[in-house]
Amino acid sequence: MARCYPLVYDHVHSVRVNTAVLATSHSIMKILLSAYACEPNKGSEPAVGWNWTRSLIDQGHDVHLITRSNNQPSIDAFLAVEKLPLEVSYYDLPKWTRVWKFWPGGIYLYYLLWQIGAYSLAKKLHKARAFDRVQHSTFASFRQPSFMGGLGIPFIFGPVGGGESMPSQLRRGVPLAGRIKETLRELGSAFTSYDPMMLYTFSKATVIACTTGDTLAKIPQRFHRKCMVLPAIGITESEIRDPAEAEIQNPQFLFIGRLIYWKGVHLALRALALVRAKIPQASMKIVGKGSEEPWLRQVADEAGVKDCVQWVAGVPHENIQQEYESNVAFVFPSLHDSGGMVVLESLAAGLPVICLKLGGPGEIVTPSCGIGIEAQRQSEEAIIRLLADAMISLARDAKLRESLSKNALARARELTWYRAAEKLHSSPLLNPRQN
Repeated sequence: MARCYPLVYDHVHSVRVNTAVLATSHSIMKILLSAYACEPNKGSEPAVGWNWTRSLIDQGHDVHLITRSNNQPSIDAFLAVEKLPLEVSYYDLPKWTRVWKFWPGGIYLYYLLWQIGAYSLAKKLHKARAFDRVQHSTFASFRQPSFMGGLGIPFIFGPVGGGESMPSQLRRGVPLAGRIKETLRELGSAFTSYDPMMLYTFSKATVIACTTGDTLAKIPQRFHRKCMVLPAIGITESEIRDPAEAEIQNPQFLFIGRLIYWKGVHLALRALALVRAKIPQASMKIVGKGSEEPWLRQVADEAGVKDCVQWVAGVPHENIQQEYESNVAFVFPSLHDSGGMVVLESLAAGLPVICLKLGGPGEIVTPSCGIGIEAQRQSEEAIIRLLADAMISLARDAKLRESLSKNALARARELTWYRAAEKLHSSPLLNPRQN
């Protein structure tokens, strides 16, 4: 492998912490986990990699993690405090290749070569340790390959997402650059069915875990027999807490996330204008930053709500839970999210969610814990009105808020990392004798 890809080399550092492991009722497995992004106490992809690692350990499995060395300081700091039975191997490409990540599209070449090198390292580790199965957890995209299926042991690809798409009628409401990106994204999704590396990945997988039904639909039909739908994200039990009782005097709505066009913040801002026509004291807090912030501020200005919107550039992840307090609802009208970690965090804080019935949020939020807005065949104007109606309803109806808040906590308990890992690794797809 090294002769074919001379840019790839191994840099391995392993740490082993010997502590007692939780007893479990299921079989203990030696699991090799590949997680390009993996850091404790972070959000987004790093959180996905780390929480899958942690959940498998909590179930008593013997886990060996392959990740990048830039994640090592965070992992070492965590393991110095909490003695997990975890073995880690760090793999990197040469330093001079890292500049590629800043070139247009260069991250995909870098990531591809990292996957090839990580597989080369995995073969050496498997020869020495004889793993029972291997899981690819990040990047959680169905367009990005993994070669771990070549190890000859049960291979779990995912959970992966990315098959969600923005409804065509809503693309007219985003900037031109966004419309171009959406077109290219759709072309990339379509190409996946012909990409030889992805076809290899799908063919070698024992299980293809898809975050949503939309992603499942993008997997070639002949591989559907090995597919299951399972969120890539979860919540920990420690993050689920009863909200403090507080009477809401001036209704405030909350958004947390990147300020990019497909998060749908422009829809929430225009809905806020309709809400204020009925509830003049209503406001919104937007926590996040991103390339589309100037455009969104312009939308707020044009909608006449710039003076009732609070913009907060960012909050450390360890303090983010406090932001969910004292709000009417979490408004998250994302147009094609595969997951939506902030949606789960909101539910875990007992804060009802208003979202579109699209992608991960549309599957996470049920009528018992929030309000989902039908978006596939609705015009942008209709969606904005429905968002405003939902916001007004929750602002005025304290009993409804209380009911949704109680059920939000129950819904969060159904979507813990532990339950996701248990469901995936106990799947009959991994044990033909159960089929």
